[in-house]
Amino acid sequence: MAHSEEVIIEAGHGAKNYWRDLWKNRELLLILSRRDLSVRYKQTVVGAGWAVIRPFATMLVMVFVFDKVAKFKGDEGIPYPLMVLAGITIWNFFSTTFTQISHSILLNSNLVTKTYFPRLIMPLSSVVVGFVDFIISIVLYVLIAIWYKHFPSWQLLLFPAFVLLTLAASLAFGLFFAVMNVRFRDIAQLIPFIVQIGFYACPIAYSSSMVESNQGAWWYDLYYLNPMVSIIDGFKWCLLGDGAFFKVSSLYSTIGFTVAVLGISIYYFRKEENSFVDYI
Repeated sequence: MAHSEEVIIEAGHGAKNYWRDLWKNRELLLILSRRDLSVRYKQTVVGAGWAVIRPFATMLVMVFVFDKVAKFKGDEGIPYPLMVLAGITIWNFFSTTFTQISHSILLNSNLVTKTYFPRLIMPLSSVVVGFVDFIISIVLYVLIAIWYKHFPSWQLLLFPAFVLLTLAASLAFGLFFAVMNVRFRDIAQLIPFIVQIGFYACPIAYSSSMVESNQGAWWYDLYYLNPMVSIIDGFKWCLLGDGAFFKVSSLYSTIGFTVAVLGISIYYFRKEENSFVDYI
């Protein structure tokens, strides 16, 4: 005999049982995740290979421009291409996930207008695309690290913590922009600009040790207000070892700031999600 479940719609039901409904709809989360992943590489010749080509090509260009032309130097004892690739890998994870989350509501507008389910499922399903790209990019990093014979030390144990922190930061900012993107379509034009500026504002092509030599400069404190600075530095430290510069004290404020913004963004998303259908 088929199992049936009775659903009673009543005032305030969604708010009271939101997290329970989120868990009940976990199958929808998996379906949307698979769909987002297939759409990402649909009708492409290379497919998931782009997750290797993009970071590798970016690394080559940045090594030529910043190392060969601008004469930037990385941390002592660490191959410059490896330092750059580590930064690109974690930044791409953040930027891809942040961008996917920010556009998730509009990309699923047909579902929003037709049926009820916890809208938080849509941004959560978008995380899969960035994570799969990240895993593939890590394989590329491992191969190049073997080429340079540069292997991680005990810091690698903290690798999952920085991946989770990056994911939390992506959700924290992505959820806020997802709501704003529904109400103000100009946000869709702003998001690529933010990602582009962030790429150069973060220690990807350079080491934060260069910034330390400018303590006292008016922009020094502003630099560390960027939460991705300590996340990227910490990620590099996990992969590259003690030779990579990492200001541990900057991580404390980053964790506190990220957790606070994530809580505010979830609250804001929950408060506004019932009005999505009015703006789509």
